[in-house]
Parts: sequence; C-alpha cells; structure tokens
Amino acid sequence: MTTAKRVRDPEAKRAAILAAARSVFAEHGYDKATIRQIAERAGVTHGLVMMHFATKAKLFVAAVPAQHLADKVVGDVEGLPERVARAYVERMTSAEGCNPFIALVRGAATDQDDAKSLLRAMRETSVEIYRGMLDDEDVPQRADMLGALFMGVAYSRHVLADGPIAAMTPDELIRYMTRAIRAILLGHDNI
Repeated sequence: MTTAKRVRDPEAKRAAILAAARSVFAEHGYDKATIRQIAERAGVTHGLVMMHFATKAKLFVAAVPAQHLADKVVGDVEGLPERVARAYVERMTSAEGCNPFIALVRGAATDQDDAKSLLRAMRETSVEIYRGMLDDEDVPQRADMLGALFMGVAYSRHVLADGPIAAMTPDELIRYMTRAIRAILLGHDNI
C-alpha cells in the first residue's frame, strides 16, 4: 500500500484561505465569521490560518476585495488624494457586504475588542502604504485621521444611509473626499 505524498505549497494554501475568507465574510459578516469556518472551507487547519494571518482582523484586511490600496494609489504625490478617494468609493460601492470600514463601524457596537483589533490591522496596513509615499514624521497620525474620515463616511452613507453624504453620487463623493484627503495627507488647508 502506498500513501499519498503530501504536497507543500504555502502560496496555494494562502490563496485558498483568502478565497475562503472572502466567501465566509461575505456570507456571515465580520462578527459572525469564524476562523474555523474559514479553515474548513479552505481545506486547511485552524492553526495554518493563524500561522499565515495571526488574527481574524489581519485575515479580514488581507482578504477583502480591492483592499490592495498600495496598487491603487501608485503615482505622483499630488494626485494621491484623488486616487485614494476613488479607490475608497469604488471599494465601498463594489464590496458593501465585505467592507472593512462597515464591519468596523457595525462591530464597534457589539464587540469593541474585535473592532479595536480590526482598526489596528487596518491602521498598520495604511501606515505602511503611506510611509512609502510620504516622508513626514506624522504619517501615523495622518493615516489615522484618514481612517476616521473613512469610518465617518461609511457610517453616514452605508450604515445609516441618510443625509447629504448618503445622497451624493459616487463622483460627487470622490470630489468632496479628495479635498478632505488632500488636507489630511498633504497638509493643504484650502479644502
């Protein structure tokens, strides 16, 4: 009797985990999705998921569609605010059921520890991206302020879905957000 030889392919397993996470988060939302469900769907162990991602929050941030902000904001610094606004609005429009800002806002009401963990993971990712583009010492503060803007817009537009921000077209929202992002990231006060 011959036994099947196990094939080790960490990148394939990581891709399977991310695909499973996207579908489980979309089906159950951030709060109700579990690492065990994701591992089972990916055909891997709970421990392997944790080895690759360490926390549910880090897995969520890595798995959500269009979360690869670094790819979307590449270019000159002066055009950065508009690219960030456009990437945010497009992500919010296309991935509403599996969006980190909506999950964070909704999750804060039910589980503050989970919400804090998700916020930390999102913050780390953002700071890393913006440090590569901006050379200011206060990049963590700017990234955090930008995150607060995004959460506020997510709350107004997608959770409460009421008021002028909720009523804006995507292009209008991009225009308004570009001005605010320009002030936050580049320090231009003429918003």
